[in-house]
Amino acid sequence: YCEELGYVCLGIGRSIMGHCCTGTRPIYLFGTEEQKQIYLVPAIKGIKKSCFALTEPNAGSDNRAMETKAKRDANGYIINGTKVWASNATFCDYAIVPAYTDTSQGYRGISLFIVDKGTPGFNIVRKIRKESLHSMETTELSFEDCRVPEKNLIGEKEGAFLTIMGAIDIARVDVGAAVTGLAQAAYDTALNYAKQRVAFGRPIGQHQAIGFKLVDMATEIEAARLLVRKAAWLVDIGQNSTRLDSMCKLFASEVAVRVAREAVQIHGGYGFDSELPLMRYLRDALTYTVGEGTSEMQRRIIMRELGLR
Repeated sequence: YCEELGYVCLGIGRSIMGHCCTGTRPIYLFGTEEQKQIYLVPAIKGIKKSCFALTEPNAGSDNRAMETKAKRDANGYIINGTKVWASNATFCDYAIVPAYTDTSQGYRGISLFIVDKGTPGFNIVRKIRKESLHSMETTELSFEDCRVPEKNLIGEKEGAFLTIMGAIDIARVDVGAAVTGLAQAAYDTALNYAKQRVAFGRPIGQHQAIGFKLVDMATEIEAARLLVRKAAWLVDIGQNSTRLDSMCKLFASEVAVRVAREAVQIHGGYGFDSELPLMRYLRDALTYTVGEGTSEMQRRIIMRELGLR
């Protein structure tokens, strides 16, 4: 269904998946029974909406550069810091917030907290205006002496960030499926146009210059889809899928950009018509060569998994 949502509208699809995966999966896998009853059950029913707030102004691909800190005291933790690019935050009921509880340990000193909307010190600074994914609201957040109880610590111990993030690597598979759906939508739009638009006495799809583009688009989409499904299969059978997770996200997102770009080219001037979805496809596809881990970071992960670093 990630692929089908991506086919219809990537922004809506990714907003839904942000709730269904990163906003709930850490609680499902590592939360206490109390956390599951308070947050997970209502989230599954659609009563509560979630947000995952990881990225910071100075910490994107390098999470170790995170500046948000959670200081422990007798009554729980006090969080201070800023988060950006937090999807769904404007209407969420709770946010999952990573913060340093021990800066001396690097990644192992980062913990995850559930922070309820309305908690004093949990502030929405602004809604970020983007050139893409207009149907998915993205927000800058601040935490100013934001107090959360100890029971809102996910994993029941500090420093569980690496374990939890490793378990939600499958978000990259979701992205791979979603952008494959977008690529399919762009391809279908271009194919239909190429069959109808006549130039030099025949449909433009019968000219090799256009026909070869469509052949390459169709081939790359099929390859992306199969790579996504293999990665998903490895997740389903419980095997380590980190390498395939990154491969499918890397390949599918870059295929989506190429396909959307060629769909614009095939439409000629109509590719820039705002009444058609072509430029939306291209803008949205470009988002996910950056979002959920840049293409460069996916290549670094794959290098590591191949034993090259």
